[in-house]
Amino acid sequence: MEKTEHTTISTNGINMHVASIGTGPVILFLHGFPELWYSWRHQLLFLSSNGYRCVAPDLRGYGDTDAPPSASSYTSFHIVGDLIGLLDHLGIDQVFLVGHDLGAKMAWHFCWFRPDRVKAVVNLSEPGQAEKDFACVDTAILMKKITWELTAPWTGLQIKVPAKFMVGDLDIVYHMPGTKEYIHDGGFKKDVPNLQDVVVMEGVAHFINQVKPEEINAHIYDFVKKF
Repeated sequence: MEKTEHTTISTNGINMHVASIGTGPVILFLHGFPELWYSWRHQLLFLSSNGYRCVAPDLRGYGDTDAPPSASSYTSFHIVGDLIGLLDHLGIDQVFLVGHDLGAKMAWHFCWFRPDRVKAVVNLSEPGQAEKDFACVDTAILMKKITWELTAPWTGLQIKVPAKFMVGDLDIVYHMPGTKEYIHDGGFKKDVPNLQDVVVMEGVAHFINQVKPEEINAHIYDFVKKF
């Protein structure tokens, strides 16, 4: 990863660490829990070598990005606000979004709040509007409660940007009650009417972008090059 550039920018009241590589249309990668920008190392190298500028920040609270002390500072509005500030700082108008786990949830909310900044979205392991991410400590529970309350006005709003979704058939999220039905029986398509592809990868669990990087790379590339 010696060609990857690392910078720190000020955005939305925090200092954010950002890894980037390549030139061309921008793909913004959003990592999950408990990950960092490095989770996307395979995708950064492959897609940058195929004509894309790849940008992967550490989200607030992770890695070398600031971690505000209050749990109320980690709502979707804060995180999407950080990312909009990042794009503005870099002079980027629109991006392809690629998210995993918590990053996928943030990508969906990004598409809710600012669809004008998104060309298309590819998400891994976190379908649609489903709130499937776990909350194992009090601060996480509080953060989810605050986010639910603040995003209530968006309930039922469709995500209309072009979308692709991938999940491993061994992912525990995929096997949570109601998830398969939501993905395959019309609920997901209702919430994301421009959902163009759903891929269920065999023999792989949650961290599919790291366990099956070549396949994930190809899926992302085949999708974004259409736009």
